[in-house]
Amino acid sequence: MIKKLLTVILALFAAAAFAAVDVNKATQADLESIKGIGPMISTKIIDERKKGGPFKDWDDVITRVKGIGNLIIADASIFPSLITTNINCAVMMAAEKAADLVLDSHHGRA
Repeated sequence: MIKKLLTVILALFAAAAFAAVDVNKATQADLESIKGIGPMISTKIIDERKKGGPFKDWDDVITRVKGIGNLIIADASIFPSLITTNINCAVMMAAEKAADLVLDSHHGRA
C-alpha cells in the first residue's frame, strides 16, 4: 500500500517536473516556486550556474550545489533517448523504482 502511494506521489511530481522549471533558464522566482527551494538554495543554484555554466543533468546540480544532496527526482530525464509513445507508462515505472529505492533506504536495506 505504501509502495503504491509513493509510486503515485513520485509520478505526480515527475509529471509536474516536465512543465515546471528548467534549472538552466529559471529565474530566482521560478526556482523559489518549487516546493522545498527557498531564497538561499535558489541563490546558490543561480550563482553556481553563472560560475560553472549550464547544468548537464540532475546529478550535476546535486554535485555542484551544496544543500540539495538528499533530494530525489524521478522524471523522464533518466531515459537515454526520447520516448516516442505515451510517456506515462515509462515515467510510472521510473517512479515505482524510485519508490523502491526510497523505501529500501528508509528501512536500511540500501
